[in-house]
Amino acid sequence: MSGLRAQKKADKNRRILEAATTLFRKVGYDSARIEDIAEMAGVSVGTFYNYFKNKGDMLMATVSMEVEEVLTAGDAIIAREHEDVATALFELIGKYYDHSLTYLSKEMWRTAMSLSIAQPETPFSQRYTALDHRLSKQVCDLIRALQDRGVVRKDVDCDATGELVFNNVNMMFIEFVKDEEMDVDGLKASVARQNAPLASLMSVKTD
Repeated sequence: MSGLRAQKKADKNRRILEAATTLFRKVGYDSARIEDIAEMAGVSVGTFYNYFKNKGDMLMATVSMEVEEVLTAGDAIIAREHEDVATALFELIGKYYDHSLTYLSKEMWRTAMSLSIAQPETPFSQRYTALDHRLSKQVCDLIRALQDRGVVRKDVDCDATGELVFNNVNMMFIEFVKDEEMDVDGLKASVARQNAPLASLMSVKTD
């Protein structure tokens, strides 16, 4: 019975998040009312507050859901037998970018970023930073896996290089969400071009 209750709770949580993201896209984060989110999700306002303290808490939960899914997909990419550094980076980073607008709009990402920066001591900011660190670590893990397979040179510092790559990934994503006209394909192409020289320097030369 406890398993069934947990499943029902998870389903309700997901329903509230889906209602919120739908409404955020429709009217904007600031204009979305908790009463309307609850109604769209088919729950009472009291039930909503059993799951989330406020809209910011719900936005962070959505960001967390997005990142957890890309981390899982990223682990599968790392497990593949890549033979080329640039291609492996393109696949992993491309997964991050391709999934980025599944639940959140650019406006929602801007809101999440601004909340994180404006209130650095809050749980919201700390969770946002922790998710970024997990993504950064995954890029480091990819480079280390490539090194273990003999694709990346043994003298490459995998953590320093992975952090460098992720910092650029993050910076370019900020530029992406600031520009409503930029599309994901353009973003991926720009980052691939920027990563190409570094990938070449890291690679074990086969000729």
